[in-house]
Amino acid sequence: MKHRFGILTGGGDCPGLNAAIRAVTRKAYESHADVVGFRFGWKGLIENDYVALDLDSVSGILPRGGTILGSSRTNPFDHPHWMKAVVKNFEALNLDALMVIGGDGTLRAAHEVSEKLEIPLIGIPKTIDNDIFGTDATFGFDTAVSIATEAMDRLHTTAESHQRVMIVEVMGRNTGWIAVASGIASGADFILIPEVSVTLESILESLEKRHARGKTFSIIVVAEGAQFDCADHERVHKGREDISKSLAFEIQQKTNDETRVTILGHVQRGGSPTAYDRILATQFGIHAVALALNQDFGKMVALQGRSIIPIPLKQAVQKTKTCDLKFFDIAKSETSPIYFAFVPNIDFNWGNGMPYGITGDAFKIKFSG
Repeated sequence: MKHRFGILTGGGDCPGLNAAIRAVTRKAYESHADVVGFRFGWKGLIENDYVALDLDSVSGILPRGGTILGSSRTNPFDHPHWMKAVVKNFEALNLDALMVIGGDGTLRAAHEVSEKLEIPLIGIPKTIDNDIFGTDATFGFDTAVSIATEAMDRLHTTAESHQRVMIVEVMGRNTGWIAVASGIASGADFILIPEVSVTLESILESLEKRHARGKTFSIIVVAEGAQFDCADHERVHKGREDISKSLAFEIQQKTNDETRVTILGHVQRGGSPTAYDRILATQFGIHAVALALNQDFGKMVALQGRSIIPIPLKQAVQKTKTCDLKFFDIAKSETSPIYFAFVPNIDFNWGNGMPYGITGDAFKIKFSG
């Protein structure tokens, strides 16, 4: 009997989504299965808004950013009748499985759909934040890091020319993966992330030490969810939208250094995916179809080491994969040693945090050479 699969993309977009859609469609076609794509995430399944996918419809989409299916942050559990619509439309289309491509919110909804509505599905992790537990990497992350790194490379030259402090804000409301990786790759002078609270006084002291060494400019990378403490007023809280502007104001007021802020924002989500993200998304898509054909449902495909393996969705959504503070060890030779007084001096060991599917030593060489 011919299989029929559904696929949707939910949550914020990221580079590599089209590569995953293409891989699922092509692998299904190779396995003599049909695929329908739901438009705008769960919203499409709720409203029975879908398109048939075939080899022609996914031709040429590999290098394209965004998602040809569209996305939204609709959650089927927000309204009781939405849950009923999900079951009704899934059954009416005679689907054998649903492939759900998403980040933490979409995958949590997928887990509930699997458990409470008993719909057979497979999760495919995507997010530029790299914060999905159980997988060493999510596609979208590498591209976001590359975009942020290029921006910092460009800001480095203008900061040096005009003797400025440049604060670059990157995405990462709950985790600092993008900030740390792009900070290392660009040779940033300071990195602020949600996982580590620092004081304004310590940042100012570090800037003063750089000045004493003849450095008249600095690059500070700030994850949007970072926080710092000020001795003369209450904390600038995690998640506050003006974190970078607040820091810039404090630095300029207390040092007289001209300080500018660049907020990269959604530019990190857009554009063509890197080769790495295209490959990872393709691997995830192919393995998701294999799981569906084997009726191994309620799972998420994950990268662990160099292998793509299935893990229970329940495990993947149980917590957020925060940035491993051991990652900071790599940056010690690149960023201010004063800053690292706030970070435990521990041996390098990625564990579940490895984002590139290579050994710890190889990763250390990749970023410290």
